Amino acid sequence: MDKNQPKPVKHSQTTITELMIPSYANFGGKIHGGILLSLMDKVAFACATKHSGNYCVTVSVGGVEFLQPVEVGDLVSLLASVNYVGRTSMVVGIRVIAENVKLGLVKHTNTSYFTMVAKGEDDKPTQVPPLLLENREEVKRFIEAMRMREIEGNIKEKMDDVKSRTEVNKATEILKDQRCVIAYK
Repeated sequence: MDKNQPKPVKHSQTTITELMIPSYANFGGKIHGGILLSLMDKVAFACATKHSGNYCVTVSVGGVEFLQPVEVGDLVSLLASVNYVGRTSMVVGIRVIAENVKLGLVKHTNTSYFTMVAKGEDDKPTQVPPLLLENREEVKRFIEAMRMREIEGNIKEKMDDVKSRTEVNKATEILKDQRCVIAYK
């Protein structure tokens, strides 16, 4: 496969649909978020692998916010598209829809973005094909993903800076208005 030959978004679009069964429920009777994350990881893998033609691994997960609960008996569909490609990485956008098949009610439960990296036969990151953008929506998603990656990079840098500068010796002053008690001297 020619890694320089652009592939259209539609080439790798993937949908996984699964019925939510009682064993997927959490203690509150709703579908456990971990089950949904596992399904999102599967559809991201399939979508990224279709685009890259290589084995892919999840590097990061961004924007997981559970907007509405998923119920036992719902039919959940996870719709995945490659929104952005770098040299070896891809951002896969995933939209999760839950359908109550008895009532015919459909609800959007969350949207998330998985960053996937393609691996070559040597288990090292390998180049992926460019993305062929065929309409305004695809261009919009590519630009959004580019900007989100920039923001995530800035946040990571700031978080690393906070970790390296945390001064425990000033804890009493820093934590004076927080809901905690320091129990050591």
